[in-house]
Amino acid sequence: MIDVNHQISAVRRRLGTRTLDAGEARVMTIGQTYDSPVEDVWDAVTNPERIPRWFLPVSGDLSEGGRYQLEGNAGGTISSCDPPTSFTATWEFGGQVSWIEVSLAAEPTGTRLELVHIAHVDDELWDRFGPGAVGVGWDMALMGLAEHLASGAAADPAEVESWMASDEGRSFVELSSERWRRASVEFGTDEEAARAAAERTTAFYTGAEEPEGQG
Repeated sequence: MIDVNHQISAVRRRLGTRTLDAGEARVMTIGQTYDSPVEDVWDAVTNPERIPRWFLPVSGDLSEGGRYQLEGNAGGTISSCDPPTSFTATWEFGGQVSWIEVSLAAEPTGTRLELVHIAHVDDELWDRFGPGAVGVGWDMALMGLAEHLASGAAADPAEVESWMASDEGRSFVELSSERWRRASVEFGTDEEAARAAAERTTAFYTGAEEPEGQG
């Protein structure tokens, strides 16, 4: 599998807020630069035959206005699509609706992918788990994409599951959760509260506790 420390360090994470019609929403942004041309990264994140190779099986209509469903995860509507630079979609999971914005930009070293996840999150739930409840999952997705773009291979779900249960997989979760803790503190969260939330998130991803409603 991928070099854990390198992958964690290659990703940039930040938090913010955005005012929507329904009120203030929390905004999580995660991004990474890949050593691949824009067209290849775009195909990897929008082609229904390639998405399962690094993320999850997907069904539905992946064109603007279409409905999609990721197997065992979120579904939603493709709100806008501007190939090969951006798309937006609703992210519907567990009875809640949030939104994602994905953008690609050419850089001297490859292609910069940035994903913005916008969600109304209950304060109690946010205080309990912080941004890592969703952020660690997105870190896993960016890692899967990095592996796919580097090798061209499809991930074996059984191998991924085994790796996540290994010491290296647990290290990845701990490091990702720690980086989201740092992002939370930079955003203004109390240090002690951010650390406690990160510990609870790490416990969930390693099988000890489950956050609810932040998918």
